[in-house]
Amino acid sequence: MMRASLIARVVALSLLLTCSGAHAQDKKIVLRVADHLPANHFLMEPMVRYWMSAVTKATAGAVEFEYYPAEQLGKAKDMLSLALSGVTDVAGVVPAYISDKLPLSVVAELPGGFETSCAGTLALMRLTRDGGVIAAKEYAPLGYRPLIVVALPPYQVFSRHKLESAKGLEGMKLQTAGGAKEIMLRKLKAVPIRMAAPEIYESLARGTIDGGTLGTGSVLSYNLPGPAKYITAGENFGSIVAVYGISEARWKRLPESVQKVMLQAGEAASRNMCEFADKNVEADYDKLRAKGVSVVRLPETDHKEIAAYASTVRTEWAEALDKRGKPGSETLKAYMEALSAAR
Repeated sequence: MMRASLIARVVALSLLLTCSGAHAQDKKIVLRVADHLPANHFLMEPMVRYWMSAVTKATAGAVEFEYYPAEQLGKAKDMLSLALSGVTDVAGVVPAYISDKLPLSVVAELPGGFETSCAGTLALMRLTRDGGVIAAKEYAPLGYRPLIVVALPPYQVFSRHKLESAKGLEGMKLQTAGGAKEIMLRKLKAVPIRMAAPEIYESLARGTIDGGTLGTGSVLSYNLPGPAKYITAGENFGSIVAVYGISEARWKRLPESVQKVMLQAGEAASRNMCEFADKNVEADYDKLRAKGVSVVRLPETDHKEIAAYASTVRTEWAEALDKRGKPGSETLKAYMEALSAAR
């Protein structure tokens, strides 16, 4: 895999050579970008601002952005609607929050699918590009075009209460983004509570929930150490996918040269983000320990049990979509094949 810095230099150079002259005299294009991320979220610099900066630089300033983070334009669950309605031009969408509208995109959030962010991200990119099953059967009918996609490192369980074994999860009220992660928690006899990430801190601090499932970076970004005392390591309770995209209606009004820049910069941003996330997992654990969070590795028997449940959840997810007339099994098969090819 090319390192992110090399990718950035190659993309920036190639795009500057092809686009700077073409756009120097063009009327300036200002695009609104909206998402739910807090200003300090670890996705911000290596993905969102990285992409905006690459596009602006590659178009010699012809394309600029107005960025509205932290749910300034709407709630996390409304981001897709905001893009499709034109309230924002580009929206950061979390499929798990709207799995009724983006059921196939959740394939990269299924538990046990991959070990690293880049493995999950590169596989998802194949399915969301033109010709991919998700692009053709989910995004195209909606009129939504993905520009950046990322699957974050496997989710762990964090808790206010001591964690020693999988059995200790029984009866615990655990936050989840929904979808297959809910099913996974029920397999472990926990009580899933569907909740968007910005709402976790208050609920955890008050004891409304006992814990939840997030990646290590998000646990830090949402300032959960303090109320959270324990976190697992080495497990895969699912993941979360972020898709930054634009409506097809707005896309068609952009010059073809700008479209090319946005797509190429989007792929570079996806790769940069996953490499950043993977590199920082161990550093995240060190930061969590420094903040008083105990890192727990569950017994090997529990690890195998969790992996077996994850396999069952993936199959059940696909079969449930098949029954709804959605290509669940086709999507899962394509995704697992893409994961194998990415290894």
